[in-house]
Amino acid sequence: MIHSLPVEQAVGKVLCHDMTRIVPGECKGPAFRKGHIITEQDIPALLQIGKEHIYVLQLEQGQLHEDEAARRIAAAAAGPGLSLSEVSEGRVNFIAEPGLLAIDVDALERINSIEEIALATLHTGQQITSPRPVAGTRVVPLVVDEAKIEQVEAICAECWPVIQVKPFARLDVGVVTTGSEVYEGRIQDKFGPVVRRKFEQLGSRVMGQTFSSDDPAMTRDAILDFIRRGAQMVVVTGGMSVDPDDQTPTSIRATGADVVTYGSPTFPGVMFMLAYKDGVPVLGLPGCVMYYRASIFDLVVPRLLAGEKLTRSDIVRLGHGGFCAGCDQCRYPVCPFGK
Repeated sequence: MIHSLPVEQAVGKVLCHDMTRIVPGECKGPAFRKGHIITEQDIPALLQIGKEHIYVLQLEQGQLHEDEAARRIAAAAAGPGLSLSEVSEGRVNFIAEPGLLAIDVDALERINSIEEIALATLHTGQQITSPRPVAGTRVVPLVVDEAKIEQVEAICAECWPVIQVKPFARLDVGVVTTGSEVYEGRIQDKFGPVVRRKFEQLGSRVMGQTFSSDDPAMTRDAILDFIRRGAQMVVVTGGMSVDPDDQTPTSIRATGADVVTYGSPTFPGVMFMLAYKDGVPVLGLPGCVMYYRASIFDLVVPRLLAGEKLTRSDIVRLGHGGFCAGCDQCRYPVCPFGK
């Protein structure tokens, strides 16, 4: 049961929820915490934040306070790779460890279809490189029927985990850099350092880099040599365009690999190839990976490192959100690209 009192009559009462103070452009946070005992000195501050009444709460059978409801939803929905914050202003946040964020979107929609329940997440498939909040949950009212929380828990038990972070495997990666102009030393390779840095940021190691001319047989042999030496992924840089000298797709096919796709509905990243040779992913990376902070590399490689085996359908689905807006200052992954 809930009833309200004018703040002037609330001295000595205990707050049953956090009370928020908002200063536009400066801050938003609890001015008074749940459990605070109201004093005479608090009355002007409460009035200043627009609180002319406070709730006096007495829970009935089958009801839950917002804090307990949020804790139960969070505990039910959270899977591996996540920790949970303390309740603040009725909300629990999900804190992710590094890895690939994976959301069961259908289950999420079912949960949010339950009236008075709110569970919000970042987009699924995002790479998380350092601990950060990725989701939050609360209920709308101060008191909610326990039956609604039990509905959420039932959905989570059926679909567990609704939210998880898949850890990145630490792979040994072979890099084959093609192009006679690099092989013969006419220009300096700038692709290799970019790829090496990207893999290091994701926790993997470039075990070596081999330079190849435009001869498809030489590139084929370099790919196969890395696989024989234990590479768990091979990326081939350069030679991915439609020019007659660009023979990387031919070289990858010549290894006998099963080609998933040549081409991706992503800008940047159209001239991308993904294949598997004896279970080892072989990637043909277009030149955009060298120049753009976010490209097809950042949409595909984290998923591979998280243990996903991508199909042609997975690549096709990248088209929705696959157009980079070309912002003056790139903020990926906090942007629509790949979402």
